[in-house]
Amino acid sequence: MKFSREESVEFFKKHNKDEMYFKHALSVEAAMRHFARLYGEDEELWGRVGLLHDIDWETTQSVENGHPVKGGEMLREAGYDEDFIRAVLAHGWDFSGVEPVSSLEKTLFAIDELTGFVTAVALVRPSRSLGDLEVKSVKKKWKDKAFARGVDREVIERGAKLMGEPLEWLIENTIAALATVEREIGLGIAE
Repeated sequence: MKFSREESVEFFKKHNKDEMYFKHALSVEAAMRHFARLYGEDEELWGRVGLLHDIDWETTQSVENGHPVKGGEMLREAGYDEDFIRAVLAHGWDFSGVEPVSSLEKTLFAIDELTGFVTAVALVRPSRSLGDLEVKSVKKKWKDKAFARGVDREVIERGAKLMGEPLEWLIENTIAALATVEREIGLGIAE
């Protein structure tokens, strides 16, 4: 890997000052590392892609303003490899036009929004924890379209199909992945 995790964190924080964005980056990094282990893939690469997938978010704030294409440009200027950049672009397939084809790309496409949804479900629980969160609780909130309205459930479902995995399996593994960084992302701290 060309850049260390520390260099990648520094690069992310240079372009994103809001702690909320960093927590999302940590969530996606943890999930990507988890799925890389499950698939026998390069955990460092997958984790780094997860960490930097929204490098441009604080600048663009929306796909209408160029996300994730601007992020690809930022990564290219910094010297990240084209495969790395392609994965970042593929997570915004509908806007970048880069279809996810590798396992890395398909996984990032599927779990990006799912990490946010799982976190939102955990935050409304009395424990504010992933330790007691079950798939059925996530699925119950999934049906409530008013809950976490900004999460595009269709993208997550398309991602699960691309991965060839059931949605329940994807949710279960995302919960397990996020549990490893629970404190860092602001969970597990009951009010």
